[in-house]
Amino acid sequence: MKKSRPKTKPGPTPGRAHNQGADVLRNLKKKYQLRIPSHASNLEIVREFTARIARKVGFSDEEVSNIEIAVDEACTNVIKHAYTNDSKLPIQLIIKVDVDKLTVLITDRGKGFDPKKLRPLDMKDYLAKMRVGGLGVHLMRTLMDEVEFDIQPGKRNQLRMVKYFAKDGSKQLKAKTQRPS
Repeated sequence: MKKSRPKTKPGPTPGRAHNQGADVLRNLKKKYQLRIPSHASNLEIVREFTARIARKVGFSDEEVSNIEIAVDEACTNVIKHAYTNDSKLPIQLIIKVDVDKLTVLITDRGKGFDPKKLRPLDMKDYLAKMRVGGLGVHLMRTLMDEVEFDIQPGKRNQLRMVKYFAKDGSKQLKAKTQRPS
């Protein structure tokens, strides 16, 4: 007769302490993707997609608005400048969420530019000349914690923007682990 092992319940590996906090942290890593035609009418979809995710992971209303504006500006720049309003070409938007930050990646295959050639914006001069437009990159840099460009014209242009939670990640953990009273 075969000896049968006693049935065990799924759980932590014997001999190892179960770290519930580590499980929570692993579950917080998420990736969301949106691919849309580069048409201005799709910016509403981009804003809603971005705002819902930012709100879901615990950003304040003001932070959600800031992230939403930065992403809208970036996609508008792709539509107008990289693709010169050719709505047949795609914009890919990826939002990654982990313990300490929300990262937005916007990718296109259009015309690139040299971000090093952008001069810091003098708002007094800008307002005095009553200019219209040209604030996109300035707004992105002002509203987000990190902004990086990886430009390879015709191949792949990618913008990476980051917004951090509280430095220790506690804001997100609180939003995800809070139980109703």
